[in-house]
Amino acid sequence: MSHIIVVGNEKGGAGKSTVSMHVASALARLGYRVGALDLDMRQQSFARYIENRQKYLTGEGLTLPSPVLVNLPDVDNDALKQGENPYDQRLNRALATLEPESDFIVIDCPGSHTRLSQVAHSLADTLITPLNDSFIDFDLLARVDTDGKKILGPSVYAEMVWSARQMRAQAGLKPIDWVVMRNRLGAQNMFNKQKMEEALDNLAKRIGFRTAPGFSERVIFRELFPRGLTLLDLRDVGVRSLNISNVAARQELRDMVKALKLPEVKADF
Repeated sequence: MSHIIVVGNEKGGAGKSTVSMHVASALARLGYRVGALDLDMRQQSFARYIENRQKYLTGEGLTLPSPVLVNLPDVDNDALKQGENPYDQRLNRALATLEPESDFIVIDCPGSHTRLSQVAHSLADTLITPLNDSFIDFDLLARVDTDGKKILGPSVYAEMVWSARQMRAQAGLKPIDWVVMRNRLGAQNMFNKQKMEEALDNLAKRIGFRTAPGFSERVIFRELFPRGLTLLDLRDVGVRSLNISNVAARQELRDMVKALKLPEVKADF
């Protein structure tokens, strides 16, 4: 069966689609067959990223390793059995299409709580949660007291992941490997970074996730999206000399993929 990687966080602006695209493309570049699903039915940022890539490569006459996008198929509600949820059926059919041809399937979830997102989390072998370096984002995982140190209890997203873990346990599936990724890090405010790191380390032990490095805040990511490119594609499209920021970003991607500890994957790119 395909190894399913779900990128989820119930808050927008954490960089989920950027992480999804870079992880999916990195795996494709390593020679794996990678399927892709975008469950954000409104924005479709991950899907648009892949579609931009296909258009750009076709226009330039280039061939680069890429994930294979499948859209959720429509279902006839009249054909559903009593009690069946149409969104469950749409997701199941999309996965059935991708699984025979995919070593990995990367699923990008919306920044809100939806039925599709809830089901996808229960299917995750690896769950990646990008998190801005802010206690506003941290609040989705846990509530803290006024000094940002004492954890008062789990919050809405952590509770949803806990429910997904219970569903997998009941189905006899292996536990979710949950990786919380500090993403879009800035160069300033070192005191806040230290407080966030301490809070995440404390929470990780309590609710069972690992932490991993993400991406720093860089202009390059906004520039790559219209062409559907990733950091690994720059030399292939004619960028002969990478600047220091781009080199550092590529290293962040290597560190990220290594930290995910995906089965048999080595970040040799």
